[in-house]
Amino acid sequence: MKPPPFKYFAPTTLNEALDLLAEYGEEAKPLAGGQSLIPTMNFRLALPGVLIDLNRLPELAFIEPTGDGGILIGAMTRHRAVERSSLIAERAPLVHETMPWIAHPQIRNRGTFGGSLAHSDPAAELPAVTTVLEARFRAKSSRGERWIPVTDFFVDLFKTALEPDELLVEVALPPPAAHTGYAFREVSRRRGDYALVGVAAAVTLAEDLTCQQTRLVYFSVGDKPVEAHQAAAVLQGQKLSHAAIAEAAQLAAQQDLDPPGDIHASVRYRRHLAQVLAKDVLEKAHQRAKSGDYKTN
Repeated sequence: MKPPPFKYFAPTTLNEALDLLAEYGEEAKPLAGGQSLIPTMNFRLALPGVLIDLNRLPELAFIEPTGDGGILIGAMTRHRAVERSSLIAERAPLVHETMPWIAHPQIRNRGTFGGSLAHSDPAAELPAVTTVLEARFRAKSSRGERWIPVTDFFVDLFKTALEPDELLVEVALPPPAAHTGYAFREVSRRRGDYALVGVAAAVTLAEDLTCQQTRLVYFSVGDKPVEAHQAAAVLQGQKLSHAAIAEAAQLAAQQDLDPPGDIHASVRYRRHLAQVLAKDVLEKAHQRAKSGDYKTN
């Protein structure tokens, strides 16, 4: 199938793109990598009357360090650039570990970091990862700009806090916390497919090696990233033994999640995967935090 007719614009400046969004509002769709939007248009699941192509805006493609040890990533930065960045590997090891799991190399060559986040697919990796990392998102419109915390950004199925005239232009990742380990895992039917269940984790240890903070965030189990608050709470202040981690993983799968069942996986199977994967990432993140090796490779 092919999409119905639409108007096409290819602005060469950010201000021009924002003016077009202000003019056309909900009728318009920004085109970044197009790896999700174009197929949905071809199947007529998305029917924008106006397409605003952002690919002539190099000012939105960058990876830059911040003075406090964090990173700024432009919304039009290709997945492949993030995957290969030594700065990402050093300062955002969880992102570095995750990138090769996103679809296939051909898609990562075109797909963009900001496009994936703005699409807000509940089966996508980056919304969960940025939730673990407590990222912030800079949105801009012809009216001005604002920073949106990750806790407010992902609203529902394919829906974010962005207004119709706003563009996501930049993602800020804070510096890795001291004594923190990270880990990521997903299970799919074939490598590159959408995950049946995926999870990202961060474990921060106090000086006495007790658990100071845990963040455990799932994807492909709900309409947006799902944080396992109850599982994290039971680990707070504990020495993370195998038994404690196993208990937390079981609690996450049985109490924190309400996964759907579909033709790809039953509810029971998704809960099983959620428990197995949580145990694995918590063990791995804990060991990395304990050894002082914050890198993921």
